[in-house]
Amino acid sequence: MEEITKDMKIGDILALNELIAPFLMQNGLGCVSCSASSAESLEEACELHGINVEDLTEDLNDVLREYLETQEASQNG
Repeated sequence: MEEITKDMKIGDILALNELIAPFLMQNGLGCVSCSASSAESLEEACELHGINVEDLTEDLNDVLREYLETQEASQNG
């Protein structure tokens, strides 16, 4: 699994999984649908919105991990 880091671009993070955009929007980054935001790093976006980037990065990685575990479990029956 690719780990999300605070220096990754929003567009690259969004491409990892379809759950990322709704998660970011629920956590204060509603601008993810704006094309300009895709070139910003996660850290830059968090700074603009007053969000703790370390906490959000950890939460995003948890979301990805849980999604992958669920996918593996459903494939293994």
